[in-house]
Amino acid sequence: MIKIEDVAKLAEVSSSTVSRALTRPDMVAPSTRERVIRAAHQLGYQPNKLARGLRKQQSHLLGLMVTDILAPFHATLAKGVQDAAEKHGYVVFLFNTDEQPEKEERYLKELQSHLPEGLLIVPTSKTRQNLGIVGNLTVIELDRTSGTPGVHSVLVDNVTGARGAVEHLIKLGHRRIGMVAGPHSVTTALERLEGYKQALLSAGLQVQEELIATGDHKEEGGYRATQTLLSLPPKLRPTALFVGNSEMAAGAVLAVRDLHLNIPNQLSLISFDDTRWARLMQPALSVVAQPAYDLGYIACETLISLLKRDKPVPTTTLRLNTELIIRQSTAPR
Repeated sequence: MIKIEDVAKLAEVSSSTVSRALTRPDMVAPSTRERVIRAAHQLGYQPNKLARGLRKQQSHLLGLMVTDILAPFHATLAKGVQDAAEKHGYVVFLFNTDEQPEKEERYLKELQSHLPEGLLIVPTSKTRQNLGIVGNLTVIELDRTSGTPGVHSVLVDNVTGARGAVEHLIKLGHRRIGMVAGPHSVTTALERLEGYKQALLSAGLQVQEELIATGDHKEEGGYRATQTLLSLPPKLRPTALFVGNSEMAAGAVLAVRDLHLNIPNQLSLISFDDTRWARLMQPALSVVAQPAYDLGYIACETLISLLKRDKPVPTTTLRLNTELIIRQSTAPR
């Protein structure tokens, strides 16, 4: 590794002169600065940004933890975070926890060793306990919340989005509407389930627990939950299905096809999340689209704004709107 001393030797100046020439050029004679820059280029010297930042108590490092980087939602969210961070000169360390609190704990310890300025996190079931590792770090939770006091959050309006999807099915004449819900430990899943229930009750329909099956936010869980709902006797089986996220929706589509049922003639299907495959499948899938990129971008902008403030600010929660997109996978009963 080329050091500042190597540059100083080649330029025939002191190390402190090299430092001033690269950081405070107004304090160095133009001819001297030119000699230093020429030596730095010749040697391929790269200043240690971390060390320089620590002297100023600014590492310009942010942590980002998501629960499933393979899910299009989380990948798009991460892209939004990175774009906002890059605009402000920050570097993002990305971690994937796989919904495992143990991984989250380990990664938080690793992140802390790099002295980050802030953290953006999609919580696991034990984030409230694990956040103690990073002490007074400014934190913003994305997509879901852990209930940790003092933590800011940027979310979407899950209740309204889910309610709109189910109301669409009701308007089509469906009365036996099933739901593949996410884990009850995840606030996002609970909010979407609440929206499902609100739509039914508002229309004068009963909430029937046998029409609600719980998945794990992954394809396999969506497959199993859909199989459970569609294995009910024909008169009790749902005529329409609302699925809590795109990963489970992929499993739901596979389950429907394995049962040789036709979408939408025998089963209307709608999902939370929009993905490329949802638009390309036949028939194209109706969805509640959420602004994943904006979620990440706005959260990162908010975090950086908080870092620039001299005094702590009250905890904030921002919710972004969703969009109901009707395609060909839902039809009148």
